[in-house]
Amino acid sequence: MPLLPQDEIHLTRALSLAQQAAAFASPNPTVGCVLARDNILLGEGAHHYDQRDHAEIVALKQASAAGHSVRGATACVTLEPCSHQGRTGPCANALIAAGIARCVVATVDPNPLVRGRGLALLRAAGIAVVLLDPSHPLAQQARRLNDAFAHFIQHRLPFVTLKAALSADGKLAPAPSSRTTKAPHWITGAFARADVQLLRHQSDALLTGIGTILADNPSLTDRTGLPRRRPLLRVVLDSALRTPLDSHLVTSAANDLLLLSSPHLTGSDPALAARASHLASHNAEVRQIPTLHQHLDLHAVLGELAQRQILSLLVEAGSQVNGSFLSSDLVDCVVLYSSQINLGDDAVPFAANFGSPQDLQQRLIHTTHSTLPSDLAPNGEDHRIAGYLHDPWTGIL
Repeated sequence: MPLLPQDEIHLTRALSLAQQAAAFASPNPTVGCVLARDNILLGEGAHHYDQRDHAEIVALKQASAAGHSVRGATACVTLEPCSHQGRTGPCANALIAAGIARCVVATVDPNPLVRGRGLALLRAAGIAVVLLDPSHPLAQQARRLNDAFAHFIQHRLPFVTLKAALSADGKLAPAPSSRTTKAPHWITGAFARADVQLLRHQSDALLTGIGTILADNPSLTDRTGLPRRRPLLRVVLDSALRTPLDSHLVTSAANDLLLLSSPHLTGSDPALAARASHLASHNAEVRQIPTLHQHLDLHAVLGELAQRQILSLLVEAGSQVNGSFLSSDLVDCVVLYSSQINLGDDAVPFAANFGSPQDLQQRLIHTTHSTLPSDLAPNGEDHRIAGYLHDPWTGIL
């Protein structure tokens, strides 16, 4: 059965609902649903993890509360209706019981427990199923909304996005000798920085290294002002627990700060053990992580975050941490903001022992280039370059 013009309208609305609920769904997928008969909206909804109901159930309940029968209607869903018993019953069965006639699905569910089974249940019940081709723009949008879920459900590790703001000559920050204050040095303008805040809002956790903390004294908060289900977890790779007690991170900690240290260092030094206790008294959690080649084992770091149901991790770090993540092949997505200013040969490189930003761009797949609106700052326009090193949907039809 073909995709009808009204289907695209309703599915676009369902995607909008899903996008608005993105910070409320994790660790479940982000899903939106619209129930309609022809051009008449009967019910709609999105999934919020704490409210338990999946998007389809929210939409069905809204239709019922409004006195609408959905028998013979069309359900437009951004993700394949589930077919298994989890915290709630199968949504495919609920749609069948409600008597819908058609179901338009943007993409299959990447969860191996569901993939294709929800569609099969609907078809077996005589419901006409329209599954978008993965190349369809709406299907691609639906998949991008759930990159982190698709990666996590298959690999049980967070989906890692590395973000960096770079000078025109590919540098990360001015030379340390030129820095006079412990504060961020802005390379890009206000529009780019606002875009970064949206990345933070869409992420479960943000990670940086102790070098960035000591040099910039950042807050690393989600400053969009938009609500979210759980606070952005701020993670610092800090082997020797050098994070200052008077840093912006510690003074603003509200059980949302995780410091990862070396068991060898903190376990053998009474002063560091006392420091860990002081940090804990300031609402900062200290966790010991195994080391590899005298550095924190990044695979163990991701494993620790996975145990906390962190599906999406945003890395905003310095040259050493960037290089370590890239060299370990642990970065899944890259977002680079490039300004018009030059910092010179002595400036901090983008990623130590890895290569230039241009080298990295050559490796990106599904790369998109876009220009952020000029903020009329002296550096002019900032350019955003984004792409994947690992597409989490590879092999999922």
